[in-house]
Amino acid sequence: MPYDHSKNRRTILLLATSLAACTALAGCGAAADGGTPSHPSQAPRTGDAKPSGTPTAEPTQDPAHPARPLAGRTVAIDPGHNPGNFRHSGEINQKVDIGTIRKECDTTGTSTNAGYTEAAFTLDVSHRLRDLLTAQGAKVVLTHDAERPFGPCIDERARAGNAARADAAVSVHADGSATGNRGFHVILPALVSSGAADTAKIVKPSRSLGESIARQFARATGTAPANYIGAGTGLDVRGDLGGLNLSTVPKVFVECGNMRDPKDAALLSDAAWRQKAAQGIADGIGTYLKG
Repeated sequence: MPYDHSKNRRTILLLATSLAACTALAGCGAAADGGTPSHPSQAPRTGDAKPSGTPTAEPTQDPAHPARPLAGRTVAIDPGHNPGNFRHSGEINQKVDIGTIRKECDTTGTSTNAGYTEAAFTLDVSHRLRDLLTAQGAKVVLTHDAERPFGPCIDERARAGNAARADAAVSVHADGSATGNRGFHVILPALVSSGAADTAKIVKPSRSLGESIARQFARATGTAPANYIGAGTGLDVRGDLGGLNLSTVPKVFVECGNMRDPKDAALLSDAAWRQKAAQGIADGIGTYLKG
């Protein structure tokens, strides 16, 4: 059949018109079966991607999972003493270097007249404190969880917080003073520079941490600062505690009350009050970390 030039021109014109329409609609860059795009340099469209350079809106926060204010922060919690220490007097009486002097590895701690031990109290409050802080996004490191027969020694407890590069460290305790001596107090590190001890960098932030915990502890528990130490401030400064002397991160001790006073002992023995104590410490740590 003779070649029809006019028909060929019409066909070319129709193809050109179709290609122009397809380009305008930006829908023909990929083959109809989802195979390789007809223009390899142009990737297929995926969703509603923003043009290059257009700011991306922040994702909407899920009300069921609010932001955790302590995310990215590390807190070291040191439950004072160990429930098994009393079975290992020889080991815990071995002395370790705390910079200024050599001191016993650890002690058994005190107890209420009814036999509720400081070691049991500190572990319970520390668990409650851990849960409260973890719920706010913090990474929590415990110096021990009664998984070992005794200890750790006071120098090892300090090193645990240092190794974790904790943003804050708290040692949980209860005092063993005379009957009539009541209330809580927070022990702050003194300025110490001797041997392995050098607290110069942590004295100021530790005071801020301690003051924050003292305020929030009083609010959460409804108890007053100690009436026998700290001149009513709830704060005491000491340079003879290895857990503070050897710390390179902000650290304080919290003496939650006096186990040897019957009224304080009743509080310390009550689970609901221990939850309040943990809440007060957690609130103090959180306030400090959030600046």
